[in-house]
Amino acid sequence: MKRLLVLLVLIAASVAAHGAAPAETSVILVFGDSISAGYGLARFESGWVALLQTRLRTQEYGYQVVNASVSGETTAGGVARLPRALTLHQPKIVILELGGNDGLRALPIAQMRANLVRMVDLAAASGAKVLLLGMRMPPNYGPDYTEQFRLCYTDLARDKKLPLVPFVLNDIALHPNLMQADGIHPNELGQSPLLANVWTALKPLLHSSRDVGHGP
Repeated sequence: MKRLLVLLVLIAASVAAHGAAPAETSVILVFGDSISAGYGLARFESGWVALLQTRLRTQEYGYQVVNASVSGETTAGGVARLPRALTLHQPKIVILELGGNDGLRALPIAQMRANLVRMVDLAAASGAKVLLLGMRMPPNYGPDYTEQFRLCYTDLARDKKLPLVPFVLNDIALHPNLMQADGIHPNELGQSPLLANVWTALKPLLHSSRDVGHGP
């Protein structure tokens, strides 16, 4: 009887050991500022990044979302942080959502573009695909600056052949019911439309777990 119990324990241990290693999960790294960090939201799980993870799970996409966004981040800060994030998480996709704080501080567009180019190149060199999320500046920054800011994203996406969401707050920013009192950050009601804006450009980059073993 004792030998039988020992045998059963060994079999159970063997099954547990072979089943313990989780299936390899591809990482989507969201690398942004307060728009992606969930600034001002009462519940972290109501942010668009958390909603993205839920959608990927329910639609059987085998991805883990890592949110490496920091409120107040500029593109210069992003350049400093990105190499470690790429090494740590080894993402297959990087969603790059930076530049808004450069614009709000009226920092030089040329430097902002150089920083974005550097981050795109770093991500590509690591083997990750990049989805670029664009931002817009309000008109009080003047027509020249706001137009140069807009073109920074569209020109970069064209030059680097990147998928682009031209304005991540499209159909959100001008709707007070979807924005926080500061007029800058979407509220909880604005998170689902924000995800919808991202999802349209992200979906073509994804592979469903149902497709594994059946070719690209």
